[in-house]
Amino acid sequence: MRPIIKYLLLAGVLGTSVYADDLAEGKKVFETYCWGCHHQTAVAFGPSFSQMAAKRTKEEIEAYIIEPQAMYKAFGHKRSVMPVLDLSDKERKLIAEYIISYRPKGDK
Repeated sequence: MRPIIKYLLLAGVLGTSVYADDLAEGKKVFETYCWGCHHQTAVAFGPSFSQMAAKRTKEEIEAYIIEPQAMYKAFGHKRSVMPVLDLSDKERKLIAEYIISYRPKGDK
């Protein structure tokens, strides 16, 4: 097998495991900070991740996590009770990626 093909196959395998590790870490962040109000596929106090992922980009989700009181009107909500979470940049990115993983198949 050509070296470039081996490299691309290896990169694909490693990329998949890194992504899976990120989702596992994102799930831990979710369970720590979000589970009380959000569930993955069912509406709880707040919208489900599948609803959010269908409507929002990863960047919009991160912005809402950073400053929910400043973003709720831009998202078309009448009010927001979401607290400001004290997350690191990495935790915020992990949870946003975890939420986006619930996007319906075929949506970009």
